[in-house]
Amino acid sequence: MKDIILQISLRSIRIHFLRSVLAALGIVIGVVAISSMGMMGANMTLSVTEELSKMANIVVITAASGSGGGPGGGPGGFGGASDKKISEEEFRDIQKIAEKYGLVYVVYRESDTIKVGDVKGRSTIYGLDEDVMRQIFTLSDGVFPKSTSSVLVGPTLAERYDLKIGSRIKIGDEDEGITNTVKVVGILEERGMSNDINSDMAIIGSEKLFTGIYGNEGEYDQVNLILNDINDSQKARADILDKMNRKETTVNVQDSSRMLESITSSLGTMTTFVMAIAGISLLVAATSIFNVMMMSVTERVREIGIMRSIGAQKSEIRRMFLYESIVLGVVGATIGAVLALAIGWVVVLAMVGSTDYFFLPESLWYIPFAMLVGIAVCVLSGVYPAWRAAGLDPVEALRAE
Repeated sequence: MKDIILQISLRSIRIHFLRSVLAALGIVIGVVAISSMGMMGANMTLSVTEELSKMANIVVITAASGSGGGPGGGPGGFGGASDKKISEEEFRDIQKIAEKYGLVYVVYRESDTIKVGDVKGRSTIYGLDEDVMRQIFTLSDGVFPKSTSSVLVGPTLAERYDLKIGSRIKIGDEDEGITNTVKVVGILEERGMSNDINSDMAIIGSEKLFTGIYGNEGEYDQVNLILNDINDSQKARADILDKMNRKETTVNVQDSSRMLESITSSLGTMTTFVMAIAGISLLVAATSIFNVMMMSVTERVREIGIMRSIGAQKSEIRRMFLYESIVLGVVGATIGAVLALAIGWVVVLAMVGSTDYFFLPESLWYIPFAMLVGIAVCVLSGVYPAWRAAGLDPVEALRAE
């Protein structure tokens, strides 16, 4: 048997169709806005997380004084070399502690003037063991260095200075009369941002090449540990700090997992904030629906009086108006969900640059979430009008013009 109260509610919506459509439109816009912003944030977080996870198995150890994370001496080539270095003896101690967790190797680093043809610039120069280079880097072209005068270059540096296999680079300031010429024998694949070695805009040579130019043999800018098991990150960090800093603070240890957590948390906060701004459209929709329902109550006072006089209960009058708000919410949220798939895909593509993660549950769940919020807003907006309608005195309602 059909619910007569529901039928009356649907009839009222049909009679005031344009007004109902405009009220539901606010819900459509709200659902689309919240879904799109949520999916954009989720896709951005997933993209960044995957990129950072590639280096989350890296632990970077630097000297405690004059080093640290960030510009001006942080790991990975931001700024120049640190004032204080890790000594050969300290490296051996670190190696004894950390070699059970994975590959441990030293890094020399310096920022210097370079010249390619007539073009001058600056680049970070790294000195690494030749065997380590083969383990941590992938070439897009060429071979690994076999002499102290040959180097690898990052893809960004190669593109900026039009470097090819066989190109010559002068390292050092010609005005000071200190230059060394090296030959490009290999171009690296793009590696992206990393907290250990930022190779995309760098020159990588052997340890002998580096110490031949800058000296300081046995004085390292950082020691890197590539973990065999990413789950050992916290334990390895704790072991190194406990044993190296037992008497005094000797080293700083930075593991990528902490940076990953920090960035993910920041992106999550940003997504919530953007969704909250998008949610303002639902407040506008709530006001519109409230206004529609109050107008409906005012216009149907006599109808309410007749229904009450023939035996309709207050609960049935409340249901009649609540049904209207629920129908508007469900219809608006459903249309909004369909549009959110299309509009959200465009927003993600424009803002993130990739839709690889768009159809993952972490991204799509924002659509049902926005639908539930939209429907809840409609129901709450209809509660007071429904309560007011049910509370009308039948006699007074029948007298209404």
